[in-house]
Formats: sequence, structure tokens, C-alpha cells
Amino acid sequence: MATEPTTPKKADTSPPKNNGTIISDAVKAELREEINSMISFAVFNGTIINTEILNGINNDDVESLVNTHNLLCKNIAPATPKSIKYIRTCKQDVTNNMKLSKIPLVRNLIILSILFLAIFILTGMSADVNDDSLDKGIMENEGWSLLLNLAFLSSIAGLGVLFYLLKNVTVAVKNSTLVPEDNIYYFALIVLGVISGLILSEIISFYDKDPNSINLFSKSVLALIGGFSSDAIFSVLQGIIDRIKAIFITSS
Repeated sequence: MATEPTTPKKADTSPPKNNGTIISDAVKAELREEINSMISFAVFNGTIINTEILNGINNDDVESLVNTHNLLCKNIAPATPKSIKYIRTCKQDVTNNMKLSKIPLVRNLIILSILFLAIFILTGMSADVNDDSLDKGIMENEGWSLLLNLAFLSSIAGLGVLFYLLKNVTVAVKNSTLVPEDNIYYFALIVLGVISGLILSEIISFYDKDPNSINLFSKSVLALIGGFSSDAIFSVLQGIIDRIKAIFITSS
């Protein structure tokens, strides 16, 4: 007896069922992990936890997890689940013999501070760095003397911005608010601080009416201020550019 050929079944390409919700199991697992992390952080630091989380901490539905997550984020602020995870990962990735390297950003800032301090001392010991050579500036100075003077002013600007950043990063570590993106921001701010210090000490000082008043002390202070307040200098320059753009836009 001949049998009829069977047609192959088509593969099921419909999206997987998710019990009537669009939230995937992976997101729910991430919520649980962050909730546990925040509770652990709060308990370790003696942070008072809102007792309302007890109603949803043992429930597995999405609404309870989200509400519990929101309450805990308020309890541990200004820390965030992301910053808690980052700092914990940094501390777990090192051995006990490398305690200084537990947080790479702190380690790198300290190394850069020592480097800028060494450049400041070495260039300051040179006979080519003095009142006369600094008075000449980048327009009249040249050669090895110009390089040493620029390195001297750059090191002061670098020390200024690192003085500012080390204070900020100390507070961030204390409050557990560091995130991976801070590495890019801090090092970009260091470059901005060195440039800002050179702008103040070598360019703005040209507009002083009395050239004899431009000495080692005033240029060093300008470089230090430029480094320490690099973000403020950037805001001022950005404001000037915006005003100039507004003039041309309105005139056209």
C-alpha cells in the first residue's frame, strides 16, 4: 500500500513567548543582580534601606523588581549600580601585593602627578629657565631654552589640573561614584588643563602693558590657574565663540 509523501514542517520563526511581557529573562536577571549588589553595598556601608523593598524583594514579577530597584537607587545615591560594580571589579582584579592599583584611575593620576612634579623640578634647576627667558615667551625665545620653558610651564599647569582632579577622585572613591567613563573624561581634562595653562601664561600675558611685569612668579601663577580651572577657561572661551557666532547668525 503506497503511503502519501509527508511535507516537511516549517521552522517556527515566531518570536519566543515571554509570558505576556516584553521584558526578557536576561533583563530580569540583571535587575536581580543589581538589587543584590545595592543591598550588599547598603549593608556594608551602613546605609538605611527603605523597608518598602521588603514587599517586592521576594517577588519575581517585573513590576516588583523595577519598584525595588528604583527604591534602592534612591537609598544608595549618589552611588549607582554601575559605579558599585565598577569599583568592586577593580578591587577584585588585583592581588593583595598591588593595593595601589586597585583603582586604575587613582593609580594613573598619582603617577602623572609624580611625573609632572619631576619635570617641574628638573626644568626649574636649568639655567635656561629664568625671568629673562620667560619674559621672551614663545615669540622671541627659541631652541633648547624655549623647550625647557614650555616644559616648565606645562608641568605647572599639569600639577594644577591634577591637584583639582585628585581632590575630585578622592571624593568619588569615598562616595563610590566612579564609572569607567571617568577614565576618558579625566585624561581629556588633563590635556585641556595643560593647554589652558599655556594659553594663559604664554598668550594672554602678551597683552600686559608693562613687559617687565611678566616674571617667573606671574607666569607660573597663570599656568597654575589655567590648569586648575581648565573647565572654567573652556566655558569662557566657548561663551565668547557662541557670542561671535550669534552676531554673524543674526546679521545674516
